[in-house]
Amino acid sequence: MVRMSRSRKTGPLLVADHPALEFLNSTYAPEGNVHELIGDGRAFLVWMVEAQLVDERTAALWKQRFGAEALDEVAHEARTLRTWAAEWIERWRRRPGGPYEAEARKLNGLLERADDYRALEKIQGRFRVATRRHDRSPDEILAILAGSLASLIAGEDPGLVKSCAGSGCTLRFLDRTKAHRRRFCSALTCGNREKVAAFRERERERA
Repeated sequence: MVRMSRSRKTGPLLVADHPALEFLNSTYAPEGNVHELIGDGRAFLVWMVEAQLVDERTAALWKQRFGAEALDEVAHEARTLRTWAAEWIERWRRRPGGPYEAEARKLNGLLERADDYRALEKIQGRFRVATRRHDRSPDEILAILAGSLASLIAGEDPGLVKSCAGSGCTLRFLDRTKAHRRRFCSALTCGNREKVAAFRERERERA
């Protein structure tokens, strides 16, 4: 039986090395116990900041400008987008050469919701050109997520998008290691549990 938990764990869950995969990991189900990190608008903004997709100032501005009801609705849309994106990325990972015209049209429709402009800003004594948003509607938030998905599809090797090999783990990650032999979302959690399980199995065989 799958249980749903909306309680947040301490600190961000960031193991994927790509914002699009962090988005897919915003729901996860260790041992069938489902955790939802973007269950409502408030939680969604917290997650966006933790995932470094926006800064705290922008999140606070959105909260004030759009209100709880609108943010709850965009969180619902984000969860729907996440389900769709997870299925598409899995197909893209297994069949990179697929046509995917319909998927591209859907993603482009979300990207068109963005209202970007470029600005010159000075940080620590140096100038840089930054992309900023007018943030006239909550649709801007979905456009940010769509942009991260587009960057994954266009810029990364699908063969390096992997699922954690840990027992009962549902997290995904982009394998950026030099030899591309990464197996676990985290060496300290799933990787360590695998080592402990293997050690115990060897001890049982000796006994």
